[in-house]
Amino acid sequence: MSRRVFVLDNKLTITDDEIEGILERTVTKQGTSAKADVPRRYLGKRVYVIITKSVGEADRE
Repeated sequence: MSRRVFVLDNKLTITDDEIEGILERTVTKQGTSAKADVPRRYLGKRVYVIITKSVGEADRE
């Protein structure tokens, strides 16, 4: 199982033979915390959260 994450010249490369898909979500408020909803089929799976400098749509208002 090979996992590689590279950031070179502001370009991100992720490789993993077991990746099922890539999701993009906007983090939303939940009480005093935050959440990013994903489909139930990913319960128990390992996930990667990548924080970007750009503002999500929920914060643009």
